Amino acid sequence: MSADQMSIGEMLAATVPMARTLNLEFRETAPDRAVVALPDQGDYHNHVGGPHAGAMFTLGESASGAIVLAAFGAELSRAVPLAVSAEIAYKKLAMGPVTATATLGRPASDVIAELDAGQRPEFPVAIEIQREDGAVTGEMTVVWTLRPNNPN
Repeated sequence: MSADQMSIGEMLAATVPMARTLNLEFRETAPDRAVVALPDQGDYHNHVGGPHAGAMFTLGESASGAIVLAAFGAELSRAVPLAVSAEIAYKKLAMGPVTATATLGRPASDVIAELDAGQRPEFPVAIEIQREDGAVTGEMTVVWTLRPNNPN
């Protein structure tokens, strides 16, 4: 299967070792929303039996990367997406499988317009992490940039 034929989830699993290691499931990858799940796996539990904070961070960051690729994949020939910063808040105890839902914090068209104008745009991605019962266990924001390949 070529890179052109791979889904975003397959591409991330193939190129990002942590996504493979944690067996992340890319359930939805669209320009306006990405949903990624972390199965319940004892090898990645913390001291209270739920998913380790680092695994949940990786889950959220991976969901943010999936939406960035879905929204800006057409721009990869001229810009590289890079995470600039990330912040996470753990709200409730996470037990069992958890799911991260990512949404863009700015319209993609605004980000692309800045790139077209020769700028290096930055944009936030908001992520909500939930247990199976719907309780929000974490909230995360990852700020991304599109770094032009040939900056002036």
